Amino acid sequence: MAVYTDVAADELAEFLSRYDLGELLSYKGIAEGVENSNFLLHSSAGYFILTLYEKRVAKNDLPFFLALMTHLASRGISCPLPVKNRSGEALGTLAGRPAAIISFLEGIWPRKPSAAHCAGVGQALARMHLAGRDFPMARANALSVSGWRPLFEQSASRADELQPGLRAFIEAELDHLEGGLWPKQLPIGVIHADLFPDNVFFLGDRLSGIIDFTFACNDMLAYDVAICLNAWCFESDCSFNVTKARAFLNAYGRERKLSEAEEAALPLLARGAALRFLLTRLVDFLNVPPGALVRPKDPLEYVRKLRFQQSVASLRDYGVAASGLVA
Repeated sequence: MAVYTDVAADELAEFLSRYDLGELLSYKGIAEGVENSNFLLHSSAGYFILTLYEKRVAKNDLPFFLALMTHLASRGISCPLPVKNRSGEALGTLAGRPAAIISFLEGIWPRKPSAAHCAGVGQALARMHLAGRDFPMARANALSVSGWRPLFEQSASRADELQPGLRAFIEAELDHLEGGLWPKQLPIGVIHADLFPDNVFFLGDRLSGIIDFTFACNDMLAYDVAICLNAWCFESDCSFNVTKARAFLNAYGRERKLSEAEEAALPLLARGAALRFLLTRLVDFLNVPPGALVRPKDPLEYVRKLRFQQSVASLRDYGVAASGLVA
């Protein structure tokens, strides 16, 4: 979450007049995240999140995201629900941007995830994958392997400003992953594709909700697992925490057991996931719009994670044996 587009009070009042949300009491921008403009709304009907969609989010994809949240909630997944206006529409326009209001979830995201948090995420991710099996809509993953080189080309000329040799490091990894190794026959379904700690809320150690589905798409389910290994199982110094990885993978496996092919592919998928977030962070870091209320995330964090993933030979390096994820 972030704020790229400011919203004037009179514009917001006119927008909210189409909803049955009572009187607007306050609103404020949310600085965390990097993709869309987000505001916390407080009205006489309660708290809500207002999102203005920008940057990589295509307007034609928004019905997919909003319908997916509704579908998952109907299957028992704790996630926000889109709020419809009096015309029955969940999507509108505000400040020249597509905009939606969603319900507010209680909880806070963990700044220092524990093994218990990782287990909660593993369980929730597997349940989300299962709940999405009968979701009727589909959206391709625009940020899969075929989209990585175009991202690199946006930032290649300045990559070495962050770290000498970064351009050559990324190019070598791209050459490796584009060389026909990327899996093609693994189970596919709806994935979150961005399930970082700031997109998961907890009340104590209990997971209370998953938010921000604006990267959700259809792709390999194991790729979502790989994204979470990178997002949840490293310490602040980018050392890998085997205890957290074991907790995450075993909790996932208790709900949905990975196939042998998925297990074998996981180290390569984790390399790809690390490169994907290195590239998007690099583009964002080098292109923060003037005046935007946003904290760009450090691309070099994912250089260190990618270097670790390049060294992984099998699931044993994640703390579990092959076929060791319990059913």
